[in-house]
Amino acid sequence: MPLDTVLALAGFAFVMSVSPGPGNFLLLASGANFGFVRSIPLILGICLGFLSMVVLVGLGLGQVFKAYPLIGIAIRTACGVYIVWLAAKLVRSRSLGAEDGPRLGQPFTFLEAALLQLLNPKAWTVALIVTATYVDPGAPVKSLLALVVLFAGVNIPSISIWAASGTALRRFLAQDNRAAVFNIAMAILLLASMAPVLLSTLG
Repeated sequence: MPLDTVLALAGFAFVMSVSPGPGNFLLLASGANFGFVRSIPLILGICLGFLSMVVLVGLGLGQVFKAYPLIGIAIRTACGVYIVWLAAKLVRSRSLGAEDGPRLGQPFTFLEAALLQLLNPKAWTVALIVTATYVDPGAPVKSLLALVVLFAGVNIPSISIWAASGTALRRFLAQDNRAAVFNIAMAILLLASMAPVLLSTLG
């Protein structure tokens, strides 16, 4: 992969990874509620969930979406239900969980994070864009592998910023009922981040 392509892909990956979205809002909430270490499965689930989509699209799944539009409608509907469930789980978290020691709640798991990506139409759109733009038709397997490795190298540290930022808020949120208010705010942001998708499904 030429250097200019590598730099362009790295820039694209950084912007897509660090910008606000449902996964990053969950990371912020997880870091605040459970600390950075217990948020690592969520970080890996978000990253590997997306990269698995890139691989599937690169292997031809994108053509299936084009041939059967109802699949996209089904994914958007499932995403809406799942996002509401995740938001409700956040709202029910009324206090912080200990980073080490007794748990006051359960952090989001690797599978929950991966499923969020697999049901996220926005993530599928990004996967379609990145494979169409950066996979070389002359060497599809090699360029797809390079794309996955490079995107992972940028994505993991980028989204980790959100979990680290949440962790930095733990001392502040431990006072009074701030954790409950914070989790409600995160639930609202999570729903708002997916509002266009939910509304398009209803329409």
